[in-house]
Amino acid sequence: MKLIKSIKAHLDSIKERDPAAKSYLEVLLLYPSVHAVAAHRIAHWLHSRKRYFLARWFSQVARMFTGIEIHPAATIGKALFIDHGMGVVIGETAEIGDYVTLYQGVTLGGTGKDQGKRHPTLGNYVIVGAGAKILGPIYIADSSKIGANSVVLQDVRANTTAVGIPARPVLKKAVVEIEEYKNKKIYNNMVI
Repeated sequence: MKLIKSIKAHLDSIKERDPAAKSYLEVLLLYPSVHAVAAHRIAHWLHSRKRYFLARWFSQVARMFTGIEIHPAATIGKALFIDHGMGVVIGETAEIGDYVTLYQGVTLGGTGKDQGKRHPTLGNYVIVGAGAKILGPIYIADSSKIGANSVVLQDVRANTTAVGIPARPVLKKAVVEIEEYKNKKIYNNMVI
């Protein structure tokens, strides 16, 4: 029963995040994200029981069918949604929190310079845009957004949007309080 509730929660989260999802059946049968994550759960289970070859074989078969490569040792939280999915790579020591959304072409990879923990950690509710590369043992905190085609090489704080090559936080502009402009004429005599 717990497995069915978990699958239903995963499908619900995908339907909430993807306006193109028409039905549960469509998501379950036709979304490569669902298949890749399900295959990863099996491969991860095998890997944790030191069945390395079988785990890797399982992940490679899933890659062949979905275009999504997830190393069996990677740790993935609840309800990961990989939209479109083709070309997504998730490295061996990557850790992904709950309700994360990745778009096509995302890489959670290493730089080749690190030993041990070599791949990024993503907090909960993170969104990573198409083609973004997050490299090295860095931390992307909860509710952050990574812009499409960005290259992230440093930690990103919670509730921050990072864009560019290399990615940098987008500065939020100060909110102008409407009270400051009440009864003042601005722009062609328009009055607020």
